[in-house]
Amino acid sequence: MSSSRHRGLQTNVLGTFDTVVMAVAGSAPAYTLAATTAVLAGAVGLAGPAALLYGAIPMLGIALAFSYLSRIDVNAGASYSWVGRTLHPFLGFMSGWALVISATIFMVAGSLPAGSMTLSLFGEGLADNTGLATVVGAAWFLTMLAAVLGGARLTVRAQLVMSGVEVFILGVFVVGALLHSPNVRPFDWSWLGFSHFDGVHGFASGALIAAFYYWGWDVTSNLSEETRNSRRTTGLASLIGVCTVFLLFEVFTIAVNVILSSRQIHHNDANVLAVLGEEIWPGWGGRLLIVAVMLSTVATLETTLIQVTRSLFAMGRDRTMPGALGRVHRTWNTPWVAVAVVGAVALAMFVAANSLGSISDILARAVSAIGLQIAVYYGLTGLAVVVAYRKTLLQSPARLLFAGVWPLLGALFMLWVFVESLGQLDSVSITIGVGGLAVGLVPMLWYWKQGSEYYRPAQLDAARAIEMDYVPDGHATAVAQQSRTHEGLPTDF
Repeated sequence: MSSSRHRGLQTNVLGTFDTVVMAVAGSAPAYTLAATTAVLAGAVGLAGPAALLYGAIPMLGIALAFSYLSRIDVNAGASYSWVGRTLHPFLGFMSGWALVISATIFMVAGSLPAGSMTLSLFGEGLADNTGLATVVGAAWFLTMLAAVLGGARLTVRAQLVMSGVEVFILGVFVVGALLHSPNVRPFDWSWLGFSHFDGVHGFASGALIAAFYYWGWDVTSNLSEETRNSRRTTGLASLIGVCTVFLLFEVFTIAVNVILSSRQIHHNDANVLAVLGEEIWPGWGGRLLIVAVMLSTVATLETTLIQVTRSLFAMGRDRTMPGALGRVHRTWNTPWVAVAVVGAVALAMFVAANSLGSISDILARAVSAIGLQIAVYYGLTGLAVVVAYRKTLLQSPARLLFAGVWPLLGALFMLWVFVESLGQLDSVSITIGVGGLAVGLVPMLWYWKQGSEYYRPAQLDAARAIEMDYVPDGHATAVAQQSRTHEGLPTDF
């Protein structure tokens, strides 16, 4: 085409294995454990394994929702498109906006530990210097920004190296944790029950943090326009990703309960994984896990950048945000304007983050704020799949369960967690979380008044898609991709 404004993303770049790697990297197991274990322990104590277990069940329901919706609408905006075409365009825009805001906040929450971990390799005292960690973290961020700008193929090659080494190191330490002794306390099955939660409010706090743990696997849906056989691949990769990180999170959280004391967790709140590594293999274990966390952090910065830039690309393409965001670079086939805008905003936030206090304070507030925003767009997506498939749910028990009941329960759980958590969080977390969502009302109403076609959508109907063996999509990029990989809709799980 003559103008980059109308160019689409490069199709058929990613295969099934590539997409699974992206799903695991999106949830960033090593980074999440390092940055969030102390936050989880502070909120629920020894109930961390239970919070992750009961958080995984509704999260699988949301993953199923993404899987089924991706079969009938291939769109880089994912939830933004699906919710808008099933529930209401306003809700769809806010769903996309929630992802954009949460991902942008994560640029700071992810980059600071990357800087801190890098500095800790050269001296323990350096790791607590927020200003220096910000500078080093910003350098990592800019490196990943360049990789994302270079295209999906370059991105996935980097992920294969970083995530491969990360998961291998974590696997070695899983074995080490199982063989470790002596321990601070013996394993207790009550850690997987409800007895250690401080009532309903404590359970909700743990569930909100668990949502942050798992968040990121849905990057596969944002990459759907660049994936081969995406109607099947993106959903399958999401489910594999959630199950993989659940096992890693559960094993390591139990290991923390067994091996580390409450005092060790409290005094090393931004570096718990390194302390665990040092306990398992003194001398080199801590440093090896620091390397894993660095790789994980850098990897998830990359996947988060993909999520936010692809979402903004879809919004720009639909003219619900400035149309320039929908421009694709002629050479790299990436939404270069969206990448540049996200980079500029994130760098400004690095400076602002220093006013929030120490690295641990910044992380705790960021996790809570992001958790609220995740609960919104995951919850809305869970409702969207039920509406899209409502005419076909009774055609088979599998579809009723996997496209109806399970996603619906997951959606209700996420929305309940959002409401329940509002009474528990501090004012800064609520201001960042809810205030960030409220800012989205400005562009939503502005472009609605401008007459964007997004606000007059074709209803997303699974029954029609299945009957016609056709994926209804208003964008030429996605239609072209489906014509290249045309095949019947996959069967139910």
